[in-house]
Amino acid sequence: MVSYYIGVDIGGTSIKAGVVDEAGRIAGEADLPTGADRPQEVVLKDILRVAEAAVGAASLARADIRAVGVGSPGTVDSETGVVLYNYNLGWRDFAIGPMMSEALGLPVRLENDANAAALGEAVAGSARGASSAMIITLGTGVGSGFVIDGSIWTGCNSAACEFGHMVIAYGGRPCTCGRRGCFEAYASATGLINMTREAIEAHPNSALGELARREGVVSGHTAFDAAEAGDPVAQGVVDEYTGYLACGLASLINGLQPEVISIGGGIGKQGEGLLVPLRRRVEEETFGEKREGQKRTRLVSCTLGYKAGLIGAAMAAR
Repeated sequence: MVSYYIGVDIGGTSIKAGVVDEAGRIAGEADLPTGADRPQEVVLKDILRVAEAAVGAASLARADIRAVGVGSPGTVDSETGVVLYNYNLGWRDFAIGPMMSEALGLPVRLENDANAAALGEAVAGSARGASSAMIITLGTGVGSGFVIDGSIWTGCNSAACEFGHMVIAYGGRPCTCGRRGCFEAYASATGLINMTREAIEAHPNSALGELARREGVVSGHTAFDAAEAGDPVAQGVVDEYTGYLACGLASLINGLQPEVISIGGGIGKQGEGLLVPLRRRVEEETFGEKREGQKRTRLVSCTLGYKAGLIGAAMAAR
């Protein structure tokens, strides 16, 4: 008999849920807007709704589901199922695991969303088969998760791997966590957008500025698109951003030496256009003598997209 698990991925924009079998295959999905400005208990009702909708999409009965896994942003306590705090959603001491378990009548496993996505990529995606894998997601913030021999590394208190909040520029740009100079403040899509806006303000007549005005919005892809079209101002933004990203990744490699680092999130969709210059910059900054044939950390793109969070949350529940 096949066992099924619900995986829930809570994002700043949407809540996604999927029913996943024990091999990591998705049988049904559903999603709803997060409405993050609402009280956390109100958001919980929609989390339960989307989980039930995913079961319906899979044409399964509740009795077919063994457990539920939830990937949430922020610092979580996996043992108690409590989101301790999340800056971007405004959650604090949110006992989402026990509340969902009571409502659904199923065991619930809570993980940090980046950790869940890392497990998904390690089980069924870009890092499948790797003995150790770091997944970095470049979205509104910088998410990170580390999987060793198929298990998420969470430290002594379930709070490890918040590498988005390691400082790479002392006294630098303010971060949502209250510190200054965090990796997230520079390497996230938000950081890139801020750099792009500053460049447009300094060079309003550049092709970068014209593209932003034409599209009516500055996104994480604006600088990349203008740079690809040959604009030197945009290329300067891309080079600056890539330098900050390489700085953080090189520090992670120097300290942990994972077999694979997979890059995901909105900026990660740039693929080799980002990875080719990034690999070069990281190689220049990593510690140690470079010898031919020496095993080095591989930088690759995530392959599962949003499904990594669903699969990983479900596998954590398994």
